[in-house]
Amino acid sequence: MMNEHWKKSTYSNGSGGECVEARATTQGATVRDTQHRHLAELHLPYGEWNALLNALRTR
Repeated sequence: MMNEHWKKSTYSNGSGGECVEARATTQGATVRDTQHRHLAELHLPYGEWNALLNALRTR
């Protein structure tokens, strides 16, 4: 792992439980649900991570 520290999205609703966290990895990024951290993580290579960020910025 490149970054041990998870960062919560600034768009996450603090009281509604609809939060995601992400962290940089040596191959791209990893994303998880803050309410169900133990269930799964989504691993994205750089290309897909950048495409996701660009798509979210244009919303």
